Amino acid sequence: MMRLNYQRHCYQLLRRKAMCGLFVLIFPLIFPCLFTPFTHASPYTFSEWNVPKPRHLRLLRSALQRERLTGEQSDLWAPLADQGWRPYLGSVNAPSLPQKSEGYLQVFLDGGLNQQRMGICDAVAVAKILNATLVIPHLEVNPVWQDSSSFMDIFDVDNFMNVLKDDIPIIKELPDEFSWSTREYYATAIRGTRIKRAPVHASANWYFENVLPVLQSNGIAAISPFSHRLSFDNLPSEIQQLRCKVNFKALVFVPHIRALGDALVHRLRYPPGQSQASSTDYLRETTDQNGKQNPQKFVVLHLRFDKDMAAHSACDFGGGKAEKLALAKYRQTIWQGRVLNSQFTDKELRSQGRCPLTPEEVGLLLAALGFDNNTRLYLASHKVYGGEARISTLRKLFPLMEDKKSLASSAERVHIKGKASLLAAVDYHVGMHSDIFVSASPGNMHNALVGHRTFENMKTIRPNMVLLGQLFLNKNISWSQFRQAVVEGHQNRQGQLRLRKPKQSIYTYPAPDCMCHA
Repeated sequence: MMRLNYQRHCYQLLRRKAMCGLFVLIFPLIFPCLFTPFTHASPYTFSEWNVPKPRHLRLLRSALQRERLTGEQSDLWAPLADQGWRPYLGSVNAPSLPQKSEGYLQVFLDGGLNQQRMGICDAVAVAKILNATLVIPHLEVNPVWQDSSSFMDIFDVDNFMNVLKDDIPIIKELPDEFSWSTREYYATAIRGTRIKRAPVHASANWYFENVLPVLQSNGIAAISPFSHRLSFDNLPSEIQQLRCKVNFKALVFVPHIRALGDALVHRLRYPPGQSQASSTDYLRETTDQNGKQNPQKFVVLHLRFDKDMAAHSACDFGGGKAEKLALAKYRQTIWQGRVLNSQFTDKELRSQGRCPLTPEEVGLLLAALGFDNNTRLYLASHKVYGGEARISTLRKLFPLMEDKKSLASSAERVHIKGKASLLAAVDYHVGMHSDIFVSASPGNMHNALVGHRTFENMKTIRPNMVLLGQLFLNKNISWSQFRQAVVEGHQNRQGQLRLRKPKQSIYTYPAPDCMCHA
């Protein structure tokens, strides 16, 4: 009898285990959202990728119902008026190169594309100051985007060397006798030919005192890191003009980047008709439609809203507790919590204009300025924090929004796929050919394009971050009040030339160093 009871007990125990196992297998199928919290493709429960609810629903509803105002549209798209300044890159009769170089100058550049671009300009200037031969700069692997693109992958090296041939000697590779001077060589130990502690915004005299002796003693000097290592002030005018010559003339993207950029611009100017839209081949075609339709105007929006920026700002972007925890963890991992903004509340940061604009807020800004839902918008961004879920509100406001993926086929994008610097280069090229450029928040891309478009006298809208931060904090503001404040607050922020002040970047403010008053 006891044996029979024991067998029954074992049977019931096994049955319960089987039922539990079956339940564990079936439960994820019934509630999949609870078991996929970290996918980027869709918003799920318990994830920082939840679809954030609109934070400014009242304004958004009004913006979605906005009407097209013809008068405003014509003012918005009107080219920038002639401001009386012209590009000036120095005398045509440049002095000949000195007969003897002091040695070879190597620089190792960190940062993203536009930070490296400025570093290249400064490297040329330092080589000129020291009468050194510049080795084509080495671009470090970006720690955020993990991009290993080289100078020659991004920039037309032959154009670079040809444009500057009368200014400084440049070589692609070191002679065999100096082939030991590599990035790996300097990473393994302290080397006498490496200058490691170049101060930010160093003067010309600092280079004479600290780098020139190394060049003269060893025939070579390597500066690493090299970013923002040359002052913007107290330099001879010919050095300043040389920096601008590099930035605006010598640094040209490689042909395949320019070709893809031109194709995207063409497709924005001449979008396919309804009959072509159903075709899967029209994106690969480069047919000339100029005679069939008038070119359309378009805006390039640099939506600077990646996880790195969101975390560093220490602002609240409406993603809930999961998002706050994820950004706090990221801050701790990357900066060990040493972020100045984290000492302030979200309200304090927004009122000071220190929070990046979300895609929703950028959309409301553009709508308030008068851009309607027929506006062709090109989204220039690498990765947007929150993915498509975060962009969805912006897309509702501007349904004709495009990007690299929507405009170009996978075959056309094969050479830039996964390469943050090349993707940014394409966006830069399109940004320089747009009717209007808008950057959601200040940064290196913003600074580079603002300066370049100022040099070419092109319209560029600079968001008034303090004004917008305060407006978005006002939850009772009406659409008409918001719209009036935005229009008035941006009347003088549409590309009007601003003269460079002491300590400001020559690459963001090219006048008066690189421009002359006609």
